[in-house]
Amino acid sequence: MFQKQSSKRKNIDLPLLFCVLILALAGFMIVVSAVSGLSFGAVVIRKHLIALPVAVSAFLFGWLFNYQIYNEQWKTLYAAVIALLAAVLVFGVVQRGSNSWFNLGFLSLQPSEICRVAVILIASAFLARNYRAVKEFKTIAFFALLILPVFALIMKQPDFSAIVVTGPALLILLYVAGVNIFYFALLAAFCLAAGAFPALWAFISLHPEVVQNSALMYAVGQMTGNGFYIAGFCVLVFVLGALVWAGLRQFRIYVPIAFVGIFAAVLLCGFFSGLFVHKQMKPYQRKRVEAFLAPKADPKGAGYNVLQAQIAMGAGGVLGKGFFSGTQSRLGFVPERHTDFILAVLGEETGLLGTLGVLALYLLALWRIALIAALASDRYGYLVCCGIFGIFFTYLLTNFGMLMGLLPVAGIPLPLISYGGSNLVASAWAFGIAQSVYSRRLAM
Repeated sequence: MFQKQSSKRKNIDLPLLFCVLILALAGFMIVVSAVSGLSFGAVVIRKHLIALPVAVSAFLFGWLFNYQIYNEQWKTLYAAVIALLAAVLVFGVVQRGSNSWFNLGFLSLQPSEICRVAVILIASAFLARNYRAVKEFKTIAFFALLILPVFALIMKQPDFSAIVVTGPALLILLYVAGVNIFYFALLAAFCLAAGAFPALWAFISLHPEVVQNSALMYAVGQMTGNGFYIAGFCVLVFVLGALVWAGLRQFRIYVPIAFVGIFAAVLLCGFFSGLFVHKQMKPYQRKRVEAFLAPKADPKGAGYNVLQAQIAMGAGGVLGKGFFSGTQSRLGFVPERHTDFILAVLGEETGLLGTLGVLALYLLALWRIALIAALASDRYGYLVCCGIFGIFFTYLLTNFGMLMGLLPVAGIPLPLISYGGSNLVASAWAFGIAQSVYSRRLAM
């Protein structure tokens, strides 16, 4: 497993390594600045210092360990993921409303962070083995059955951020693997429908008058526990699907009615999955969705975090106020400033130039991962790098998106920058795996 490297395999992608080192160093400095003056600041810094050498070890492990072993032992890895996610529900501790952590005394371990990377390794192994049949429906069905137990266990914690990050990465994996575009559209429709119900419910909470004035919205509001309305909604979706099918035929667009029925069924499954998500959501998570839809409706409540983070970003100007000099963050106006809103601290203290510098390093890292995927010696390495690309692209998109108010606050850290030992270690492991693919690009 740890094997002696030939001269051709000892190389490492230096630009990617440079990005990882600079981002980790910048992250440590920003975290120290963010928690300076807080009562628990010393604890945060100590845990971050403990996590750094562990992250270095994880990077070296990912790099030196032949990534093809994951392909050979993917079933064992899958069993370990299921066992780990099940164990945290039984033996884990509750933090921030989620049963997602193991308390190890000197630090905490969040298994879902490690499992995000492991799921990419597992999914890549499945798709690499079934690449000839990836356009068949049964392959996609087996793929879904493989992933759903993992997502179900994560939802029980609940840790929505893990699904928000992993879901798009898996869709990217399916796309690059060559899945039939129709099945890809079905999966995308399922994901969109699953996210529609929590957003719709938040809209109803913000505008209760809509429910009073609309029979349809009232029926949707009753779906959380009334079987009659649920059955009626199902019938309505299929009737609308039949009407769409008939309308398409009038324009000489002939689509098999079975496809329309399947699409309607997928939308319903997604919608009721969203209903399940809604029931699992904590009150503070519902508030985050409401704050996204109307951040100024409750500026001292649900929308406070985003508004204050945006003020801090604007206060930094072009050059920033300097480390340990951010007034908005250091005076406590920006909550969770060392985790969810680390970008606000970065923007206030380093300004637009510092923020763009960090963004440039991330984009360079993503470009190198995409290049490594193209250079991979086998299909599995290609898929793994595409999945890793998807994870970090989603991290970057959600962090910048939620700060600009384009996406709801999801409690997603910025890898290598935000405080969080589990995320730091998992990110380092993922970058190390990409380096492993690069080192062995000439192996075959």
